[in-house]
Amino acid sequence: MVRTLDLSALRSFVAIAETGGVTRAAARLNLTQSAVSMQLKRLEEGLGQTLLERSRKGMTLTSAGQQLMSYARRMLELNDEIWLRMTDEGYQGELTLGAPHDVVYPNVPEVLRAFARAFPRVRVSLQSSYTSQLKEQFARGEVDVILTTETHADPSAEILQRSRLVWVGAIGGTAWRRRPLPLAFEAGCIFRPWVQRALDDVGIPWVMAVDSMSIRTVEASVSADFAVHAGIEAMNPPHLEKIDHEDVLPALPETYIGLYVTDGAKAALAQKLADIVREKWQCGPSMGFCSAELPVAAE
Repeated sequence: MVRTLDLSALRSFVAIAETGGVTRAAARLNLTQSAVSMQLKRLEEGLGQTLLERSRKGMTLTSAGQQLMSYARRMLELNDEIWLRMTDEGYQGELTLGAPHDVVYPNVPEVLRAFARAFPRVRVSLQSSYTSQLKEQFARGEVDVILTTETHADPSAEILQRSRLVWVGAIGGTAWRRRPLPLAFEAGCIFRPWVQRALDDVGIPWVMAVDSMSIRTVEASVSADFAVHAGIEAMNPPHLEKIDHEDVLPALPETYIGLYVTDGAKAALAQKLADIVREKWQCGPSMGFCSAELPVAAE
């Protein structure tokens, strides 16, 4: 006999897997924790498989869960696409989202995917640039929503995340032991003066071994162990790693990821995009602190 999968249970399963726990999944789905847990239990019992198991990092997929995940996402995307195409009378238009390259992964692709599912008639363009340039474009009305990396945010900003800036190098690399310390940065990188000042304060000599206009060049040089870089903790590309320098190098300052949303003609639509950005940067142990706890620049 052919059985039919419960799409609501599949949605809870995917939400738990993506957020790492029942509590966050329930918040995303606007359900109670018990409802989400029951849906997962019902799905596992129906399939006769354990799909998720608890670990120190939260709920993780079993091998059976990994197999189901691919099918579940496709089924939900198709369901949502059908529903929206057949019933949507909502927003249309275009938006531009701006973000520095170092905060694009891992969240921005998920933001774009989720927004496209929710608002299929809206076209979103992604623009990656330096924070200073994005803020200038935002002030001129050229971008509608921007993410920034700053030591202090403007009063109009919403702080999504507070993270420590960390030293980054090649996997298993030793460039951080050399003196003068070879650095690799883009010319306009906001982190560059912070790193130079931190080294000067503790008397570590340094040299700008790679001074480029391209982040690709910087990352390639660092991954070749030619120099070291600095990046936001937990947001570095997979071919680089946080340097375990055992306090040989100075601690680097904290950085805030800020969210700015236009209040112009596209404000209502931009807020829909901002809502999804907030969801992906929801507060948690790995994502810093809630925005209410963080300072902004004085008026």
